[in-house]
Amino acid sequence: MPQSRQLAAIMFTDIEGYTAIMQQNEQEAIKLKDRHRLVLEDQHRKFNGNIIQYYGDGTLSIFNSVIEGVQCALAMQQLFCKSPVVPVRMGLHIGDIIINDGHVFGDGVNLASRIESLGMAGSVLISDKVNGELHNHPAIKTLSMGVYQFKNIERLVEVFALDDEGLVKPIANSLKGKTEEKKAPRIRPSISRKSVAVLPFINMSNDPEQEYFSDGMAEEILNSLSHLNDLKVAGRTSSFQFKGKNISLREVGRKLGVSTVLEGSVRRQNNRLRVTVQLVNAEDGFHLWSEKYDRETDDIFAIQDEVALSVTEKLKISLLETEKAIITKNPTENKEAYDLYLKGRFYWNRRGPGLKKGLEYFLMAAGMDPDFSLAHAGIADTYALFAFYSFLPPHHVVPKAKQAAERAITLNPARVEPYALLAFLTTFYDWDWTEAKKQFEKAIAINPAYAPAHYWYSNYLSWVGDYFHSVEEAFKAIEIEPLVSQSHNALSAVYLCFGKFEEARKSSQTAIELDANSLLSYSGLCMALYGFGEYEEAMDAIKLAVDISARHQYPLLVSSWLYAMLDNIPEAQKILDELILRSKTEFISGLSLSVAAYYSKKYDQAFEFLEQAFEERASLLPSAGRYPFLSFLKTDPRFQPFIKRMNFPG
Repeated sequence: MPQSRQLAAIMFTDIEGYTAIMQQNEQEAIKLKDRHRLVLEDQHRKFNGNIIQYYGDGTLSIFNSVIEGVQCALAMQQLFCKSPVVPVRMGLHIGDIIINDGHVFGDGVNLASRIESLGMAGSVLISDKVNGELHNHPAIKTLSMGVYQFKNIERLVEVFALDDEGLVKPIANSLKGKTEEKKAPRIRPSISRKSVAVLPFINMSNDPEQEYFSDGMAEEILNSLSHLNDLKVAGRTSSFQFKGKNISLREVGRKLGVSTVLEGSVRRQNNRLRVTVQLVNAEDGFHLWSEKYDRETDDIFAIQDEVALSVTEKLKISLLETEKAIITKNPTENKEAYDLYLKGRFYWNRRGPGLKKGLEYFLMAAGMDPDFSLAHAGIADTYALFAFYSFLPPHHVVPKAKQAAERAITLNPARVEPYALLAFLTTFYDWDWTEAKKQFEKAIAINPAYAPAHYWYSNYLSWVGDYFHSVEEAFKAIEIEPLVSQSHNALSAVYLCFGKFEEARKSSQTAIELDANSLLSYSGLCMALYGFGEYEEAMDAIKLAVDISARHQYPLLVSSWLYAMLDNIPEAQKILDELILRSKTEFISGLSLSVAAYYSKKYDQAFEFLEQAFEERASLLPSAGRYPFLSFLKTDPRFQPFIKRMNFPG
């Protein structure tokens, strides 16, 4: 057959982790491969593609039309993301190719292969040249993943991901594959002009105890702005990471991905307020707007409204009437109740012992004004955390959390927090998967910029077995709150649930860099390291989690699992003995006791404690069979009937 040369769109596909799947379940691997081939051939016929070669668990194909190649990739990935899910990576490039005796050669083929090597299952990556061909096709949206120097490729290549609702969108500048690390510069993702971070206001009062007031004022302005569809607002927790730090506004804007920063100060003395605020261009430090307010403390809501409306005006944000109503709605007419609420949120944000103190203030605020929606939302948040972290029995506090959340919604249906919380409670307490999904979708529709709604939804999706969309929701949480360990812990949790230990390790390490006292981060790192076979490092990680958490029961149950995996049953038994002893004077979840008993080879006790866990609605039960330390609930036939009682979908 004569040699020919042509310009073509080149596509590589590959089933991620196929070898490992084959080792674990040969029949399942064959089914995945057959589905991969069926979808591939069907869609290539539809979009006029030519499959050149099957190799192992991957393929090489070409298209005469770049648009048809991209459309084919999108259609295939949408199908692969649906049940039965096939974890496929895809890479596309356009270039000059040589066809000889049914084989394809050329630099374009090499580059397409390297782009595919960067891929993540559920995503479609394309080269900058392919992206350039899409400008006249606005229906096909893309996101820049950064600039990369590929091995044996002379030029730098900017890689893009298809931005479709059903696909996974990786984090920009984070992809790993066949690259030359030293030559690849990082680029900043494009930053919208209509974006802002609200930094904590500086407390200029003589009384340091007034810090709650300056923090609360900034937080409420941030919350008002976050409801605007036309404005990107950096998450509260990420913005407040810069409190008390001497860092340039340019660096703040870069880290939070915003073009402007709102900063200010508050002096409160007796019944007088002096509030100074300025909106600053993060890139050059130019003041876009500033104002000073000398008012009575009774005017706090008016000041917050004026600041929020001024920001929208300077950034040329078009306000809907409903959005303006949200900004200007007073949360309460009782200023003393509002002051108590601000104190409650101040301590609540500190977690740990601060939760109990925060609850006291929330209850006082609600008692002073029973129609104060934010106070009821704070009560709901606190009781829910008491349940989820097993500080108190779930069946004692979840009903209180639900009642408070429902009351908050009745009083103010525009706030996202109680909707998201109800969705999470419906997941981990009610196990009503259909209703929880509806509630999450409603919460996110109300305010897509609320990070907890995304990482809680990510948990839900992991527990029901939807890998691709759970990753997507975790990435959304990271985009909103990039400097918060919990966002990265959510992503790590997804990877752990699906056995992707390398990715889980990276996410856990990022979470630890952001919060060195996070028990969840070290626990996740432990499980990821064990998956790599790095047993000593895994033990070091979980010991740190136990120490920094003051021996919280969650890292202890992971410890019992790890000791058992390393054939150290006596140490697992010590943990069981400790938890049983502590259960006489404090709440210890039946699930914690069941896990410790199982890994101490006390199977009858494990069964009894698991029954207790179901009666108390232990908060980690929905993750049964997903996390490594709970895998026995699916692999041991004696415990599988418990899984059926949870009514998982599908």
